[in-house]
Amino acid sequence: MGSKIYVGGLPYSTTEQQLSDLFAVHGAVTSSRIITDKFTGQSRGFGFVEMSSDSEAQAAITALNGTELGGRTLTVNEARPQGCLSGSPANSFLELPINSMRFSAL
Repeated sequence: MGSKIYVGGLPYSTTEQQLSDLFAVHGAVTSSRIITDKFTGQSRGFGFVEMSSDSEAQAAITALNGTELGGRTLTVNEARPQGCLSGSPANSFLELPINSMRFSAL
């Protein structure tokens, strides 16, 4: 397990400092980031927190997943590496070798 945590379901008004404070109860927070829309700058309702150790990250995940913040239910779990969609049905086509596909004229 890594020490980087995905946090979904955040109220749109949540600041990075508030996010950091929420997780600091469970250990040392090394960074926190709220993801924003690149055009509007508004929060997209999710972010990432990095804890100083795996055990602190696991404690935070266990304690905070499914809890409410500002009337919204948080989804808290281990962050996956960017672009890691392996196993998802939507992406399974991309994992097929191109030479196994057959095409025919209409």
